[in-house]
Amino acid sequence: MSKSEPQNLKNHARFDPIFHFLLTFVFLVNLVVSIVYAVHHFCFYSAWLVALSIAAFLVLFKVRIYPLKVQDRLIRLEERLRLQALAPREWHTQIYRLTEDQLIGLRFASDDEVVELAKQALEHNWNRKQIKERINNWRPDTWRV
Repeated sequence: MSKSEPQNLKNHARFDPIFHFLLTFVFLVNLVVSIVYAVHHFCFYSAWLVALSIAAFLVLFKVRIYPLKVQDRLIRLEERLRLQALAPREWHTQIYRLTEDQLIGLRFASDDEVVELAKQALEHNWNRKQIKERINNWRPDTWRV
């Protein structure tokens, strides 16, 4: 996405080329090469190489998932605070009924529409994709990793 193009539903997903393409490719090739080597030259060390390659591949995904989970928790907190500031006081108890998935979807809604979308999300049990599809005035989130 170029900096001049506004963020929207179609272009908001973010890719980190080093992680998503280079590292994933290298770790996957390493796993395949170690399996092929173990099939042709089976011994303790080749089996150990396969085990290490699987472990390294799993670590690669855990390294990606942990910061995303922390970021989701921060988004949940930010959106609850934003809804408390924007929603009428009598609706504040409903904010905690919103799921993490719904709050993450609401982060893209402008201040003008977030409260109404939150109410509808609760009423219709919408997931993040359904919420994002209904946003009229997109609020970009360029800090997501």
